[in-house]
Formats: sequence, C-alpha cells, structure tokens
Amino acid sequence: MTISVAPMKEAEADRIGRTTEDAGLGALRTDRGNLPLERLDVRTQITGLTGRTVLTTGFVNTYDTALEATYVFPLPDRAAVTGMKMTAGDRTVVADLQERAQARQTYDDAIAAGKQASIVEEERPDVFTMRVGNIPAGERVTVELTMTGPLVFEDGAGTFRFPLVVAPRYVPGEPLPGPSVGDGHAQDTDLVPDASRISPPVLLPGFPNPVRLSIEVDVDAGGLELGEVRSSLHTVVTEGSTVSVTPGERVDRDFILRLAYQGNSSAVVCVPDAEGDEGTYQLTVLPPEPETKTRPRDVVLLLDRSGSMGGWKMVAARRAAARIVDTLTNDDTFAVLTFDHTIERAELGGGLVTGTDRHRFRAVEHLAKVQARGGTEMFEPLRQGLSLLSDVATGRDPVLVLVTDGQVGNEDQMLRDISSLINRTRIHAVGIDTAVNAGFLGRLAAAGAGRCELVESEDRLDEAMTHIQRRIGAPVVTDVVVEPGSDLPKLPTAIYPGVPLVAFGRYSGKPAEFSVRGKTRDGSEWHETVAVTEHAAEAVRAQWARAALRDLEDRYATGDSTVEPQIVATSLKYGVLCRFTAFVAVDERVVSDGTVHRVTQPVEQPAGWETPMPVRSFGGAMPVPLAAAAPAPFAPGPFAAAPAMMDGMRPGGVTRSRRAGGRGAPKMAAPQSMPMPESTPPTPPQDDLRLVVEREVRRLETDAALPVWERRDLLADLASRLGTLFASRQGAEFQPVHDLIAAINAGGDTDELWARAVRVLGEFTGSEKVEPERRRRFWR
Repeated sequence: MTISVAPMKEAEADRIGRTTEDAGLGALRTDRGNLPLERLDVRTQITGLTGRTVLTTGFVNTYDTALEATYVFPLPDRAAVTGMKMTAGDRTVVADLQERAQARQTYDDAIAAGKQASIVEEERPDVFTMRVGNIPAGERVTVELTMTGPLVFEDGAGTFRFPLVVAPRYVPGEPLPGPSVGDGHAQDTDLVPDASRISPPVLLPGFPNPVRLSIEVDVDAGGLELGEVRSSLHTVVTEGSTVSVTPGERVDRDFILRLAYQGNSSAVVCVPDAEGDEGTYQLTVLPPEPETKTRPRDVVLLLDRSGSMGGWKMVAARRAAARIVDTLTNDDTFAVLTFDHTIERAELGGGLVTGTDRHRFRAVEHLAKVQARGGTEMFEPLRQGLSLLSDVATGRDPVLVLVTDGQVGNEDQMLRDISSLINRTRIHAVGIDTAVNAGFLGRLAAAGAGRCELVESEDRLDEAMTHIQRRIGAPVVTDVVVEPGSDLPKLPTAIYPGVPLVAFGRYSGKPAEFSVRGKTRDGSEWHETVAVTEHAAEAVRAQWARAALRDLEDRYATGDSTVEPQIVATSLKYGVLCRFTAFVAVDERVVSDGTVHRVTQPVEQPAGWETPMPVRSFGGAMPVPLAAAAPAPFAPGPFAAAPAMMDGMRPGGVTRSRRAGGRGAPKMAAPQSMPMPESTPPTPPQDDLRLVVEREVRRLETDAALPVWERRDLLADLASRLGTLFASRQGAEFQPVHDLIAAINAGGDTDELWARAVRVLGEFTGSEKVEPERRRRFWR
C-alpha cells in the first residue's frame, strides 16, 4: 500500500513525479530524490559521564515553490534539549522556548505571513517532530538542537547511545473519526490518539541512501582512567580523542559508543544558583559488594513474539529468555508467557511452578518453538504477569522480566493502567533492537524499581545477559533515602549490583555532605556519607530539569492532570524542552506568499527488520509483517475503560482542529485553560477503588507480624500505590487517605503508622458496601 503524504495539484504531481510503490510505505519518490532532509550531523563532547550534543539537520528545497518539511526523529530519552537555532543563508535565528500552544500559533502565523520559521515539539520522551516552513525554492536551511545528557554507567563502562530512526510502532485501539492530527501513515486511535504524529513514512529496503550522516564524538575522560572505546553497530575511525563514523552509513540504527572507565567513585556535585541559597546537585554512589545470600524469587517471564521481533531479534530474545530460566533454582517459582496479539503460556501447570530441572527444561523447550508473528498487544500480558505476582509471600522477591523491542504506541495507557498492579513487583526490561524504544522500556523499569538492559545485536547478547543475570532478583540495597532529599524527581529506591546510584535534586543552604542510607538484603542498615564538591556545570541543572520533567510527565500520564502547570513552569524556568512546550524560531524576512508545499520526510526501515511494515487495520495502524495473522480484540484491564490521551488531553493540548484548508499542524489549547474532556484518563470507579483499598487492608492484617524493617518497606510501597490511586481524588471523603500518604512519606514510628493505615483504610472501605457481583467480576 502507498500513501501520499501531501496534497498536490495534478500539474505539480506530473512535474515532480508521482508516488510510486518503489519508495516505501507513505514515502514520496521524485526524480529529485526523497525530500527534503539532506544531511544529519551529530557532534558530541563527552566529559566523564556527561555528553553535550549538537544535532544539525539540513533541509533542501528542490521544488519550484516554497516548501514546508516535517521530520519525525528520535533523541536520547534522558537528554535535556536546551537550545535551538535556524540558519538560512547568512541569517541565523535563535529559537525561543514557549508554551506549546503559543509556539504553534507563532509558527502558524509566521508561515501564513510568508516568513521562514521552524518548530520542534516532543511527542514522547524519545520522539520529536521538527517542522521547517517557507524554505524558498532552491535554498537550504539548517536547524541545530543543543542537548546535554548523562551516560549510562554499569559494570565499569559508560554507554553513549544516540538513536537515529523512529521504528514503526504497533498502534492498538479503535480508529478515531475525522482527520488525523499528524501527517504519518498510522491512523489515530482511542488508545493512541496521536499515532499519526509518531508514524513517519518508511522507505523500502534497498532504496538509495537519501541522507548524508556524520557523527563525531570527542572523548574527555574527565579525570577518570579511560580504557577501550568501541562502537557496536557502526564502523568508526579514531583519531586522538575523536571517534567518527565512516562516510556512507545509513540513518537506520542507534549509534552506540561504550567507554571503559576505571576509578569511578562516589561523589556529589553541587551547582549553586546565580541568586539565592538554592542549587542543583548530582549524586553518584557506588553500590556495595553484593552478598552471596539471596532470597527465593517468584519470576514471571514475558517474551514478545510479535511481527517486529522477526529475524535476529527473535533468536536473541529466545536465547535471552532461556538464559533467564537457567538462573532459577529449586527455591524459585516461575511462569513463562509468550505474546503477540494473543497470549500463550508454557505448559507447566497453572500459576507459578517450582524451578525444578523438569520445569526449566519444558520452559526452554517451549521458548525454542516461538516464532515472530502478529501484533504487539502488551498490556494484557503485563496485567496477567503482575496478577500472578500479586500475592507473593513475604520473604520472597516478586520479579517480572519483559523481553521485547518495545515498539508500541500506547506507552502512556499501559503505564497508567498497570501502576496500581505493580505493588512489590520489580520489573526488569530487556530491549532487543537496533532502534529500540528505550524511552518506554526505561519508564516501565523505573515504575517497577527495576533495571532496563538494551541489546542492540546478537553479538552483544552474551555480555548483556551476564549483566542481567546479576541484577534479576533482589537489589543489594533497598529502601534508599538521600538526605538532604529533593521533591523532584522521585529518587531511586534501590541499588543494583554493578550499577551506581545516580540521583539529581535541588537543595537549599550550603550542605557540606550528603547521606545515603538503606537496607541490605538481610535487613541490616547500610549508610554512606559523600562530601560535597561545588561546580559551575550548567549541565547538572539541565539534567535535573529533564529528570524532573520526565517524572512529572509520567504522573500526568497516569491521570494526575494537576501537575500540568508545574510542568510548563519548570520547562520555561530552566529552558528545557518538554511535551507541553516547544522551541520556535522565526526569521522576520518575508520570502513567500504563504503558499507552501508540505512534505513529510520518509525515514529508513530499521536495520535488521525483515519486512516492510504495511498499514493493517484493527482499530488503527498495525505495523506487522505482511504474513501476520489478524490481531484479536484488545482486552483492557479493570481500569482501562478510557483512552490514555484523547484529543484535547494529549500533552500540549492537541485537538483535531485544523488550519484553514484542512491540512497542516493541529491546533492546541493552552494547557492552563484546557478543559477536562469526557476522555480524561480514568481513575478507578468508586466501587473498584474501594475493592483495591480493601485488598490493601487485608495485606496489612496478614503482614502485621513481620519485622519492623520489612513493614517499613511495605508501608513505603503502600504510600506509592495509594498516591497513584488517589492522585485526582479530592474532598473530605478522601482527605484522611491523603493525610495517611503524607504521614508515611514523612516517616515515623512504624507500628503507629501501620496501625493508622489499617484504621484509615478500613474506615474508607467500610463507608460503603460494594455489590457482591461487582466484587466477583473485579477479582475474577
């Protein structure tokens, strides 16, 4: 199937060359090449464990009329975008960061007035849209983005990952009526209402390389001892301290550079504000040596076998899953679920089974037969897996391991609807792809206080699995508390073997040292004190702001719309792009009459994907192989009755209204005045909420005899769950629960807090009886 990406008059189409089947899904092929992106330059300066990157995109207009180019592209999900500028000829314009609705209006007005302009917006933590309008015929325009971000540091190596292509993503849900809000090939659905904004047209394999790629990384160890530097997916040339990609590489996979560091140590860097006595800190604490003693585990393994996992990814996923099964012992219990649009369970018996040799053999035998097929309906297997682990006995560690490429579009809906089911379960994600959805998998692992390990090639699998095996199960330190603490972002609560604790936060006064304490696996107290070093590094402020914004955006995605003004204010104050703001640059010169030809830049099919991803329809665009079976209906959980982000509720307030003429970018309402539509992200219905709380009361009663340190940990988990469930509940009826959450978070005597929790939650559930039939449906 071929989809045109822009309306053209008959004469214009004849002059340019029609859309052809040879180009790819939604891609425009002309006798002048695939327009309009001409080059992509990445220039990075790595200092220690921080990278500062300038991304330059070059657009060319070979049409005979003014051009508006749209480019959907990825960025590192933890990078803070702090600046943008547009250069046309000898004129350079520095962009302003504005609230997203205002930025779009500024851009639209400039284009209508015939001025050159550009805008960059965030769609997902790692997916962005750039529009460059009124590029005159025959001219070139470049747009530069400046960003800074931390390198991931694990097992003595730092990893710099720069994604280069947005892979096709599975889009579940029912199609929405009316025109799409974007120019992509996927149709907007109730579960992914912005699917058309994250689905750029895709080139077929073998199409001539349309983009000139240049990547150059300068490495400064920053006082650390630097060992081997290696790239896993690209051929590179090293000259002195500079690593560069050889010419001719395609924009079809992540660029990954690993740097072996020696001598890393615990440290805290404080960056004072220019005025006042506040500042920003970055804390790094090395993990203690793990004890040999481990607690028995209850493990659910979820293996994605959808169509996008075909080829080497399926082979690597099967091997990874089998290696995880091999780590189990007779003290552990486990279950294995494989899924696409249907779910299949290894024939081991009902529920969780013991990790005997016989059960492990049958599980590996099941995994060996798994083949890629179908669509990625991920919510239901996550729900089933978490349900299997919901009643794990105290003294055992519930663990869920997801092996996938993460190529789904309904990330917010899944994170929202599983948040109340996570409980004590630790979620580990193993991402396998050359262009993995790292943003979603990182958010999922963070929600479950687990780890995310990314595998970009089969050659990397053995090394990655060694790391995964060390970290599946109990961390070396839990119940982590940092003093002085910080309201944003939510600080890590666990430290894993080989992975330093890295935390960003805000402080007041002039702290001389930071204290980090927690509990080891046997319940003993653990404590480390780190002295403060003052620094003038602006990168620390930007990285804190990005982490804080991601935390707030995740809270928004789970239904807490009250954080929206705080997101906008934080973004504008610290100059860091988020989903509610946008960078916009306008050149005041008038270069056209406002009539433009719109083209959406086609992107490469990710390297290693076996077949092009056509548009198939069951409730929207379904990026699966041509031979895949039709998907089964999406089965939502008890709280998944409404879409995650419907029109008017999407970050930035995207609505379905259009500019005059019916094409172009969607308009937005300002977030501050945005009304709550009927598709507001749901909180549980009143009766269902009481059922959830009733279950929490039963747990409290069952676990009342546990040691103090374990009950303290359980109370912290309880406060986190209640915070999610009651975030949007206000009024006198809910105030005692809000007060309870605040009291638990503030700390105090565990016995008193435990008794208060039993009393307050018992009173809440006892204030209204729930229908028996509704109770049966809920717990079924």
